[in-house]
Amino acid sequence: MEWLSAENVVAVGTALIGIVAAAVMVWYERRVPRRKRIGYRVQMDNPIGDDVRSGIANVRLGLFDETPDMTNATLVLLRVENDGSQSIAREDYTSGERHGLTAVFTDRTIRGVSVTQPPGANNLMGNFTPSAGLGYEDGILRIPRVPLNRGEHYKLLVLLSGGDVGCPIQIIGGIRDGEVRPNRAMTPDDRPPLFSRAAQLITALLTVCVVTLALIVVLRDDTRPPIGCETGSLTVTGSTAFAPVMRELAEKYENDCEGADITVDAHGSQAGLRELDTAGAESKNGAPPVVALSDGPKSNGLDKLRENRVAVSVFTLVVNDKISLTNLSTEDVRRLYRGEIKNWKELDGPDLPVLLVSRDANSGTRQVFQRRVLGRGEIANSSLDCVHKDDPTAPVARCELDSTDQVLSTVAKLPGAVGYSELNNATGYDGLHGLGLDGHEASVEDLEHGTSDYPYREIEYAYTYGAPPADSLVSSFLTYIRGGGQDVIRTHGHLPCGTPVGMRICGAG
Repeated sequence: MEWLSAENVVAVGTALIGIVAAAVMVWYERRVPRRKRIGYRVQMDNPIGDDVRSGIANVRLGLFDETPDMTNATLVLLRVENDGSQSIAREDYTSGERHGLTAVFTDRTIRGVSVTQPPGANNLMGNFTPSAGLGYEDGILRIPRVPLNRGEHYKLLVLLSGGDVGCPIQIIGGIRDGEVRPNRAMTPDDRPPLFSRAAQLITALLTVCVVTLALIVVLRDDTRPPIGCETGSLTVTGSTAFAPVMRELAEKYENDCEGADITVDAHGSQAGLRELDTAGAESKNGAPPVVALSDGPKSNGLDKLRENRVAVSVFTLVVNDKISLTNLSTEDVRRLYRGEIKNWKELDGPDLPVLLVSRDANSGTRQVFQRRVLGRGEIANSSLDCVHKDDPTAPVARCELDSTDQVLSTVAKLPGAVGYSELNNATGYDGLHGLGLDGHEASVEDLEHGTSDYPYREIEYAYTYGAPPADSLVSSFLTYIRGGGQDVIRTHGHLPCGTPVGMRICGAG
């Protein structure tokens, strides 16, 4: 049977182990009681010689005062920790005395005690005071009722005399719904194992299954391309505003479909449409491997070009940050671009001359601006450097640049400059900000939710020369854009035509 492949068997086995493991864990949580437990262990029990006054006091450790009569002196380091599954509060200790635990050092006499806590512990030291129950007599050390969160510990460094190293040491006491017991033997600062043996076994089995499945998938000989992939070369030209989307989509397609080579070479919408039309007219093998992206519909005279509506793009006016305005009426924008407003103070802005930074005639972004906002063309180009008027009779300085990035960088550095751009491209530029129109902000989200009548928007078209063959790279790439490419389109700040709202806007034209 087809489903009885090696990877399917391993996958089913992994799933079954996971289900069994989950059931076992649920049973364990329901059947096995969660206990409170204090564990202890001796981390050090060493002789320190007879001359304690020179060996301890003069070392200047600051742990003990000088103590006389230290025959057979020893140092013991005790670690006390909450190694259960629940926190322990003061009232959980069941000793009838004021203290919580008792440490018994058989055949030895306690001469001094020092307490330490690990870095980051929750202020345990405040509990170790005589008033809290800390004290010792002969070989008995009384330990206060110390609240311990799960995993917390403290250490007791005890100076003793009169006995041999290795004499029995025991901590006794009671914990409500729990116990006090010695830990298993470990090196001094080891932590208890995080997982039980059962959990370790289940984890090992799952790991082996997953690794086996991965090796089967990686090493199997399956050279067939994904469904819908085509090989060959393709050039994507046209809109510079939509070029970042196309570059990412082209890269993803090439990664998914071996043998495909897609080049994105954007020079503006109108230039791209003319390039496609010329390539189609010269092609002797039907539709050429070229796709032209256009901000808005094609112009008249390009009857052979076939449209594919891809996305809705939102555009915005941008001004230099020296201009404090954040919104203009459509009529004020039209007056600006007719040259009727020469200084921003005429619009209640700063005393700065108006500098119009525009795109070249091949730009779809410019065509959208003129069609959706101005309702007409812009005034004549009058400046090469975007600052000085080359034509003294021109009302304002207006320059034309080849790309959206050039427009944005120029507006950002010239006080008084205004330009236009696709919305997402304008995000992240220092020195400039967007302008709303008629009280509406440029926003893809508002457009998608139907809460804005922002006018400066346009459909992005992907044009081909006639209908490309179904088995061509052109047709496959366009299908890829309409399918998995929608997430990429949305990530770049556009509204895909494949979404419900996008379909309505794209259908309306």
